[in-house]
Amino acid sequence: MAQQNSRKVKKIFNRISLKYDFLNNLLSLGLHNLWKKNLINLLKPKDGEIWADLCCGTGDLSFLINKKVFPNGSVLGVDNAYEILDIARNKSKRISRNVIYWEQKDIFKIDEQQKFDGICMSYGLRNLDSVENGIKKVFCLLKENGRVGFLDFNHPRRNSFPSIFQKIYLRLIVVPVAICFNLGDEYKYIENSINVFPEGKKLVSIAKEIGFKDVKYKTICASQMGILLLTK
Repeated sequence: MAQQNSRKVKKIFNRISLKYDFLNNLLSLGLHNLWKKNLINLLKPKDGEIWADLCCGTGDLSFLINKKVFPNGSVLGVDNAYEILDIARNKSKRISRNVIYWEQKDIFKIDEQQKFDGICMSYGLRNLDSVENGIKKVFCLLKENGRVGFLDFNHPRRNSFPSIFQKIYLRLIVVPVAICFNLGDEYKYIENSINVFPEGKKLVSIAKEIGFKDVKYKTICASQMGILLLTK
């Protein structure tokens, strides 16, 4: 079942790759850029550090980290979907001050001998075969005192105002807009994935059980999005 989900997610992101950046900007009114900058500012990457952007998509976080760790550090952008990763590679060719490396790979297959000062993931944790195993994998890839940040949809309490608003927004705005680009089924997946994604308190509990010593979860954008910050 897990492998079937992994293949399904990979297929979805290959399918939406050409419209991914455009629809992100349109459907969030560009706010996703602010949320990602907020995440990176909270993580505070520094020149000389080694970072990984897992489930990197078209590379937004990789490019933000690149500005912080250049010229002595490096950023590894990893995604399992070839077509969306190819867009990231092409975008990086337009940047001269660049210490980003790209790799097509399932994040669970990354060699754990590789150690990073920091790791980030935007809208990827929710799509993994196992959220708990994903956080465990990140723990194993971090250096001691390494930090990690996850940005994703928040799973609001059932029947709360944020939960009702989220459903209305996804069903009456996101999916109909996506249908205009023949991507309706791909964007219907978002609501289903949020429904099985752990709530913030559960994410905090999972991270503590795995062994992270500093764990924080904050909601943003009227509780529509959440940021999980961890230190090993």
